[in-house]
Amino acid sequence: MTTAVKDVMATNVVDVRENASYKEILTAMGSFRVSACPVLDSAGQVIGVVSEADLLPKEIGQEPFSGPGRLLRSSGRHGELAKAAALTAAELMSAPPITIGPEASVTEAARRMHECGVKRLPVVNEAGRLIGIVSRIDVLSIFARPDAQIRDEVINEVIAGKFRLDPEAFEVTVAAGIVTVTGQAGRPAIASGLVSAIRKVEGVIDVRDKIGLRTVPAP
Repeated sequence: MTTAVKDVMATNVVDVRENASYKEILTAMGSFRVSACPVLDSAGQVIGVVSEADLLPKEIGQEPFSGPGRLLRSSGRHGELAKAAALTAAELMSAPPITIGPEASVTEAARRMHECGVKRLPVVNEAGRLIGIVSRIDVLSIFARPDAQIRDEVINEVIAGKFRLDPEAFEVTVAAGIVTVTGQAGRPAIASGLVSAIRKVEGVIDVRDKIGLRTVPAP
């Protein structure tokens, strides 16, 4: 089983247009209790994301402070000084946007969030138009998968399917997402490969490896 972004994303997305004012952005975030909004151009394509962090320099002010403890920096995607003076979403947003497609896996979404240091990803179609948004909590929802489903996949798709082993030779139990697998494998490579594959099953939090090696009698 591979869960796609489209299966967990939210479709009621709060967005703003590129010419939205600072106050309009703030009002939208406050009204819908969100901390960031995708920014759309006139064609409805995602061109950036504006967050609370992008709005904060306005509160600090536009005067730079000298020395190592200065509050505002001129570096960055647009620079905090520039954002302090910005008036529209296009001037405030972080760009280019980090997006993902609806058919991508939840694992890929999690990897992209981690590597890019973002909390959410706008989901766009092939034309670059916004169709949803996926957040960290959406990605983590796969760990709520029922234990019975995890066990079935481990037995049927991993042990019997991918490795073509006799499922009757293994005992598999799952409790709170933790898989315990007991049995015997013919070679160390099979045992380690089996455990590695089980770890990749969606919803698995940890694997307790109790797989031994069969002793092959001497000829």
